[in-house]
Amino acid sequence: MATDTGNAADLPIGPLVESTPAGRPGPTRLEGKYARIEALDPMLHGDGLWQAVKDDASIWTYLGYGPFADERSFQVWLEERTVLLDPFSYAVIDLATKKAAGIVTLMEIRPEMRVIEIGNIVLGTTLQRSRAATEVQYLMARYVFEKLGYRRYEWKCNALNAPSRRAALRLGFSFEGLFRQHMIVKGRSRDTAWFAMLDSEWPGLKARFERWLAAENFDGAGKQRVSLERI
Repeated sequence: MATDTGNAADLPIGPLVESTPAGRPGPTRLEGKYARIEALDPMLHGDGLWQAVKDDASIWTYLGYGPFADERSFQVWLEERTVLLDPFSYAVIDLATKKAAGIVTLMEIRPEMRVIEIGNIVLGTTLQRSRAATEVQYLMARYVFEKLGYRRYEWKCNALNAPSRRAALRLGFSFEGLFRQHMIVKGRSRDTAWFAMLDSEWPGLKARFERWLAAENFDGAGKQRVSLERI
């Protein structure tokens, strides 16, 4: 716990919090029922990732890179990602196929403030709108809050990216506002929508994820019985 230095001016100030820095993300293996997350390795994951994304240029619309002309240029990009510590990149393995089919990163890492962001999310077509995709978000949030010790977990996206904004709300992130003319991406102005979830909210959100992911929430055809929003 932080030391209370007092408030001689008798002004409103925030509550004292644990000030031990959070851990930095690094190589780890997060196992789920439908997906596995592990540190990105171009040699191990490159082919599967290319097969997952090569036929859908729309994946890259709101990202600061892509689409890629060929597998070689994509592989070069992957190799560039793996030397970065912020963002730290992970491959998503679709356990239905045992192949890498997506990438997620932890970024804007501020251990001293215990704030971190999930971003640069690239999901191949087999992962989009799947149980595995939702489970990935559950596994990452659990890692951030329970293993690394962050108190604020952020999600930011282009304000025009309606699917990403809907996903943030569905997953339990709270909308906090728009940062106007926040970035220039691919030569275009970008307003950024900000979302976040807090460590105090995580226990309830965790239970919500686990109830939705439970096998009994899906019928024989794999259709959800109760939506995550309703839960």
